[in-house]
Amino acid sequence: MKKITYLFAFILLFSSTKVKSDEGMWLPIFLERLNYVDMQKMGLKLTPEEIYSVNKGSIKDAIVGLSNGPTPQGFFCTGEIVSSKGLVFTNHHCAYGNIQKHSSIENDYLADGFWAMNYEEELPNEGLSASILYRMEDITDSIIPNLSDTLSGDERSSAINEIISGIKKNNSEDGKYNVVIKSFFDGNEYYMFIYEVYQDVRLVGAPPSSIGKFGGDTDNWMWPRHTGDFSILRIYTAPDGSPAEYSEDNIPMVPKHHLPVNLDPVNMNDFSMIWGFPGGTERYLTSAGIEFKVEHFYPPIIEVFGKKLEIWKEHMNQDQDVRIKYASNYAGIANGWKLFIGQNKAIADLDLYENKKEFEDEFQKWVDMEPDRKERYGEVLNTIYQGTKDESVGYSTLIYSSLSGIGGADLIGYASDFSALKSFLEQYKEEKDKKKKVKKQKQIDKEINKLKEGIAEHFKNYDVATDEDVFAALTEMYFNNVPEDMQPKLLIELEKKFKGDFKEMALYVFEKSNFSTPEKVNLFLQDPSLKDFKKDPAFVLASEFRSQLMKASGNINRGGYEVEEATRLFVEGIRKMQPNKKYYPDANSTLRFSYGKVLDYYPADAVHFDYITHLSGVIAKEDPENDEFIVPEKLIELYNTKDYGDYGKNGKMIVCYLTNNDITGGNSGSPVMNGRGELKGIAFDGNWEAMSSDIAFAPELQRTIVVDINYVLFIIEKFAGARHLIDELTIIKKMPQHAQSKINETNSEVITN
Repeated sequence: MKKITYLFAFILLFSSTKVKSDEGMWLPIFLERLNYVDMQKMGLKLTPEEIYSVNKGSIKDAIVGLSNGPTPQGFFCTGEIVSSKGLVFTNHHCAYGNIQKHSSIENDYLADGFWAMNYEEELPNEGLSASILYRMEDITDSIIPNLSDTLSGDERSSAINEIISGIKKNNSEDGKYNVVIKSFFDGNEYYMFIYEVYQDVRLVGAPPSSIGKFGGDTDNWMWPRHTGDFSILRIYTAPDGSPAEYSEDNIPMVPKHHLPVNLDPVNMNDFSMIWGFPGGTERYLTSAGIEFKVEHFYPPIIEVFGKKLEIWKEHMNQDQDVRIKYASNYAGIANGWKLFIGQNKAIADLDLYENKKEFEDEFQKWVDMEPDRKERYGEVLNTIYQGTKDESVGYSTLIYSSLSGIGGADLIGYASDFSALKSFLEQYKEEKDKKKKVKKQKQIDKEINKLKEGIAEHFKNYDVATDEDVFAALTEMYFNNVPEDMQPKLLIELEKKFKGDFKEMALYVFEKSNFSTPEKVNLFLQDPSLKDFKKDPAFVLASEFRSQLMKASGNINRGGYEVEEATRLFVEGIRKMQPNKKYYPDANSTLRFSYGKVLDYYPADAVHFDYITHLSGVIAKEDPENDEFIVPEKLIELYNTKDYGDYGKNGKMIVCYLTNNDITGGNSGSPVMNGRGELKGIAFDGNWEAMSSDIAFAPELQRTIVVDINYVLFIIEKFAGARHLIDELTIIKKMPQHAQSKINETNSEVITN
């Protein structure tokens, strides 16, 4: 791959002219001031009020953040409302965990898909919530002027938290809204986001994994892609339309706005707008930060995750029950594992360290030109460098302690959950006062009941044979990578006892532990004793692993508030050095939009990737012997007969396409719209060649991978036979007059343009 030269990257990332229009995850309240003219030139047809408005329904009212819990501070995925009855489209991988929870050997929705044919069949998802932004506000002037430069780090943090607490209280309207306040530009600005949170979100539809996850880990982050990565949810409200917890009396939501669906084929250079909740970027990361990631952060995580995935996959391939149990956790870790591998590679391919270093040299030259600048910014880079260097010492040990020790085998983590019970038993034993002893016994009984209630949930998605192999492999990895003075005492003894045979060690630990099967746990909780805790190898290891983890964490010098303050000043200085540049803040799981166009790319010399893929590519990749590339028989039949309905063109069915929009994790499920705010597809991935995009945007390489909305509707109607869901949508399509009459025979709302 050709590497980007420093000159090109410098112009791209740090020029004093305005940022390229396809780069940036922008805050909606500044749309008219910063972006609207550029967006109009590229093809936007909407007014600012139609895009973001507090007073009337607009695009922002159709964008939902998916999370777990009633007061989320961030969102794992995005969804979009597509009907007047609260229907939501998102990614298959976003709903994957909920699909897995509803699955069993008898009803394997992961393998077979799920389609509710009426409201009664839609499945509730405990804990899943959908948040819609009511309004956002710049509150920087309510915070920064109240912070003196003489405040210490602790004092500054306390002052900020006190101010934020008051602002939240004044804007929640007694709990009606979830108020989230976050810092931007590394503490230089603050914004408030006020959300309505809907807690009754039900599963409506999902294709089988052979469509929704087609290509599996092999194709993940890759182009060309042929994955139908979508699923369908529905938001329910109380009868009066207000957010409510799940109830059979709830009704489908009537939204302020829903996105119409446009079925016209995508074309090269079409305008493309994406809205959603990008999770996190580090575009202002220094060269020291990049060096830290490459040398100390990525390698141990990649090693630990890779080994755990290898073991899980082996057992999942051998047993359908294990496959269902571990499917969601496997998918989540596999995605992050490959992401870290790609980021590590892309940082080197794009020379990001050198690019950042040379920009920092330019920044220092600018600082040194004026005494006032030198006084304020002169030491910020040195402070960041030294703090990062100090933190890197022992950081790999911290990761191994966290991921292969206490976070390795599920048995160890589960045993750790019983620590509170042990503590209560110790307190009871030491207590001499009879009345206080009675209270302690009540604490013990309450904790026992809580632990009993959690047994079924823990073992629901657990396989002891799988976990034994994980324990053997990751405990050996811990032993080989953690310094001797950080080794648990029992681990050293067991390693000697079994002469380095960690498989035999695993058999012993699981056999002797009270926490490896539900039967053992129930028996243990009938009469728990301190003696049993002390004899249990899993519990002792869990306690010692936890102690060593705390020791490893304590050994890390994170630079404290000095590095935090230096980073804030560094970003402040950059913005003053380049005052004419339009700045967007790093992503932090708040509502953003990005804009660009449908576009192909050249990943390497003499290699060209087209901007669309077709169903023919799915058929070409078919491999019945590989579970990542199995193609359902019905899909093959639809391909052979070219029965694409209203969704194909010239005998072809588009599956995915590319745009150059700027997105990151959290944008999964985001709507991809045309210039009229009509849904054209659902974003679900980035591309391998630009995996370092969280650190730097590479316009010639970075692409967003989108599942085409025609493929989504084709699967819903032709594959699943769920035409009733199509009938809910507002469908827009250019079509010949003779075809119009045929469409009008359905119940769909169809608009031609």
